[in-house]
Amino acid sequence: MYETLALYIDGEFLAGDGRKTQPVTNPSTLEVLGQLPHATTADLDRALAAAQRAFETWRHSSPMLRSEILRKVGALTRERAQEIGRNMTLDQGKPLAEAVGEVMACSDHADWHAEECRRIYGRVILPRSPEVRQMVLREPIGVCAAFTPWNFPYNQAIRKICAAVGAGCTVILKGPEDSPSAVVAIARLFHDAGLPPGVLNIVWGVPSEISEYLIRSPIVRKVSFTGSVPVGKHLASLAGAHMKRVTMELGGHSPVLVFPDADIDRAAKHLARFKVRNAGQVCVSPTRFYVHEKVYDRFLDSFVNTLKGVKIGDGLDPETQMGPLAHERRVPTMAKFVENAVERGGKVVLGGEALERIGHFFAPTVVTDLPDDSMLMTEEPFGPIAPIARFSDTDDVIRKANSLPFGLSSYVFTTSLQTATKVSNGIEAGMVNINHFGSALPETPFGGIKDSGIGSEGGAETFDGYLVTKFVTHV
Repeated sequence: MYETLALYIDGEFLAGDGRKTQPVTNPSTLEVLGQLPHATTADLDRALAAAQRAFETWRHSSPMLRSEILRKVGALTRERAQEIGRNMTLDQGKPLAEAVGEVMACSDHADWHAEECRRIYGRVILPRSPEVRQMVLREPIGVCAAFTPWNFPYNQAIRKICAAVGAGCTVILKGPEDSPSAVVAIARLFHDAGLPPGVLNIVWGVPSEISEYLIRSPIVRKVSFTGSVPVGKHLASLAGAHMKRVTMELGGHSPVLVFPDADIDRAAKHLARFKVRNAGQVCVSPTRFYVHEKVYDRFLDSFVNTLKGVKIGDGLDPETQMGPLAHERRVPTMAKFVENAVERGGKVVLGGEALERIGHFFAPTVVTDLPDDSMLMTEEPFGPIAPIARFSDTDDVIRKANSLPFGLSSYVFTTSLQTATKVSNGIEAGMVNINHFGSALPETPFGGIKDSGIGSEGGAETFDGYLVTKFVTHV
């Protein structure tokens, strides 16, 4: 049975009941899975009031209580991972193993925040006069509005919720209308774990209408968004107009630098598999491949051969390694990237077209011989397309890697400590992965620089965006 879709406001699940609804479809089969209710203005006002009322008590709650609830969420996540993952495959499209893996990994996020929320410390500052006492307190910022994307619907939502709840904040979250089941499941987890009514609220609707209404409300004091750069900049401008704190995890165009001393076959195979993870719909997906000319041909052959062996199909098929694109509109977008690449002199050496079958499927695609200013080398494809270019000079390839306004993630393959140090120091990105893919763990910070975002989620930094600093001095 697919998840029963609902709003979650003030501890209550609210179904259609006369509200506007929208169909949720399976991108593999185009089957309608359910109807998602949209929040009315009255629903949003109720969510705001509930979050504000709950904050007055939750802000003073014991960190031990917050920790206990988050631990229960982690345990329930593991118990329900198969069911939640299956529903995620149905509405988002990713292979079942990836979906279940996403849910299981998020149980660690709940556990991490359960531990870290007990360690939100202030400090005492030694005074200039012995009669004075000086203290720094870290206090929850207030009601948070969070907006999460469709590509990792469980992961992106629970990271924000755990950080807000663990810090003593309350939150109103608008998840992805195209793949909503995971977010409704999260609401059920927190509800069953004993989270007080109003601390977490889930709403749905037209994204621009919901975001503007919540951000403009004087009740909301913090905005967290994961999504595209243009939308993120728009929401940040709305928040800035009201002096509201923001955390923004925006798009990227992750460069990959493969040096001649790397384990070439291993790098090519690992990168090819990572490229088709979630059909390339990953903000940290490798998207610009720069391969040293000495090993270019060898890398290209291994990379292409690995992609040729990828099994594409319905995510519920246990043999499937890459599912469909999540939306119908993504297919012509991929075709546009390929068309522009060919027009600019690029050579399509694999794929390059939609698959002739039901669903939103596009073949894994490799393009070579592209100029640096082509569409594929300057705009994030967010799909299974990989442009591969040659380089010969380390300083020059670092310059190319830094040439775009994005700075989310990056990847380097080399066995030289000197090269690894030089590149990690020189590359402009929030995350640098050397010889493996090591980002997005609960204990490590996740975030970008430049146009790719503001702030970090996870790691010791996880609560920074949800706390304010108060200085207290007295005699």
